[in-house]
Amino acid sequence: MMLVKPIEIAGKAATAVEVKLPKTTLLVVTTDKGYIMCGALDVQLLNDKLSDRKIIAGRAVGVKTLEQLLDAPLESVTLEAEALGITKGMKGSDAILRMM
Repeated sequence: MMLVKPIEIAGKAATAVEVKLPKTTLLVVTTDKGYIMCGALDVQLLNDKLSDRKIIAGRAVGVKTLEQLLDAPLESVTLEAEALGITKGMKGSDAILRMM
C-alpha cells in the first residue's frame, strides 16, 4: 500500500509519502527543494556518488510513522542540506521548514 498526502507544517505545505513494504515502511516528507526520509536513505551515497546533483536531504532512524519522522532528530544530512543550515540532530519538521 502507498499513501501520498499533503501535510501542513507551520502553515506551509509539504507532501508526505508512506510506502508499506515487506517487514518495513518507507517514510518521506518532501518539498520542492528537498526531503527527509527514514533510515532507508543513504546520505553518504548522495554526498559521494551523486554530489553533482546537489541533493538536499536528511535521514532519521528508528521511526515508524510520518509523525515520528517529523519529530525525530536527523541522524545525518547531506552537504547541500548543511549549506541551508540543516544540521544533524535538528528536528525533522524544522529541517522541512528550511527546505521550503
